[in-house]
Amino acid sequence: MMRTVQREEEHRGRARFTLVESGGGRSWGACAEADGLFGEPRYGTYELLGWTPEGSGPHGWDGRRVWLVPDDEALDPWLLDDARTLEHDPGEGGLVVTGLDDHEGPPEGHRGRVRLHDGRRWLGACREFTRVLPAPYPAVPLVLRGLAPSEGLRARLVRGTRSARDLGHAVLEIRDDGGEPLTDLSMRARIAAWQPSSRGTGSIDLELDGDLGTPVPAHARPVWEQWLAGPPDTPGQWARLDTRHREVWLGLARDRACRRTHRNLPAGHTYELDGRHITDRPGLHLALGEAMNGPGGYFGGCLDALVDCLRGGFGCTTPATLLWRNADIARAHLSRTLGPAGQPRDLFADTLDVLTEADIQVALR
Repeated sequence: MMRTVQREEEHRGRARFTLVESGGGRSWGACAEADGLFGEPRYGTYELLGWTPEGSGPHGWDGRRVWLVPDDEALDPWLLDDARTLEHDPGEGGLVVTGLDDHEGPPEGHRGRVRLHDGRRWLGACREFTRVLPAPYPAVPLVLRGLAPSEGLRARLVRGTRSARDLGHAVLEIRDDGGEPLTDLSMRARIAAWQPSSRGTGSIDLELDGDLGTPVPAHARPVWEQWLAGPPDTPGQWARLDTRHREVWLGLARDRACRRTHRNLPAGHTYELDGRHITDRPGLHLALGEAMNGPGGYFGGCLDALVDCLRGGFGCTTPATLLWRNADIARAHLSRTLGPAGQPRDLFADTLDVLTEADIQVALR
C-alpha cells in the first residue's frame, strides 16, 4: 500500500518562481505563488519475507536512510531514503517497507537474502523480498498563480492545441523572498488549464497536469518555509532538527551555494567549528558549512563533496587552520558507523584525514 498523496497551498510572500525550458532555454513566465509544490514522491515498496530484526523494532527506524545489502557480493547495496514500515506480521515473519529508491534501485528479480542497516547499526535481515506494485498514483496539479506569461507562452495558449500545451521538459527556478536563487525542480510541463488571475492585470493562473518529477516531500515544508523567507542569519538554526530534517536543510544549503559566487578567503585563515550539535552525518556537514561560510553555509554534504570543496571555489583557500570545538561529541557519535555495504567506518577519523590531506591543520578542542 502507498501513503495517501496530498499537496497543500504553498508559500505566499515575495519568493519568485520562474518556469523555464530545461537546459537554460526560454522563460515561460514568473510568479510569486505556487500551489502543489509539496507532496509525496513515488515511493518504492517491498515485502521482506522471513524478516528477522536486530536491535530496535521495525518502527525505530522510520524516516531514516536505510541501506539494503544483498548477500551476493557481486551486487551493490541500494538506498531507501525516508524508509518506513507499512505492515508487520510477526506470525508470518513478514515486513513491508517503503522509501525513495536511489538512482540505481534494487537488482531486478533478486530473491536472495538481504540485510538492512541505517548507517549506524544493523536493523535486521530477510531471506528474500519482492517488490509490491504501487497503487495508482493520482496526478495532483501544480498551479502557478499570478503568472506573468512570456510572449511565447501567450502564443501557445492562443493556439490551444495539444502540442502547443506541451511545454516539454522544464525547470521551476525558485528564489527566496530576497530575490536570491535558492533551488529548482525539474518536471514535464504540460498545460492542463489556465484562467485570468486576480493577482495582477494580465497575469494568469496556470495549471500544469501534476507530472512534477519529484515533488518536495511534505515533511520538508517547515524547513523550506524558513529558507524561502531568506537564508539563516544566525548559526545553529538547524541544531534542534532531527536527522531527516537536517538532510533537507543540508540539501537547500547545497543548492543555494551552487548558485552563488563565493568570496575565497586568503590562505592561512583560521576557522572555528562549533561541534556541540554534531550527532549525525548531516550535522557534521552543516557545522562544517557554517564554520567555512557562515550561517546557512555549505562546504560539502559527504566526504567526496568535501574533497571537491577543498579544491577551491567554496570560500576556503588552503593552507588553513580549523579549530574544532567540542570534538568529543562528533567522535562519540560518528566513530562507529557503517558504509553503504555495511563495512565498519569511522566517519570522524575519515573527515579528519580528508581535511589534513587538503592542508587544513585541525586543532581539536
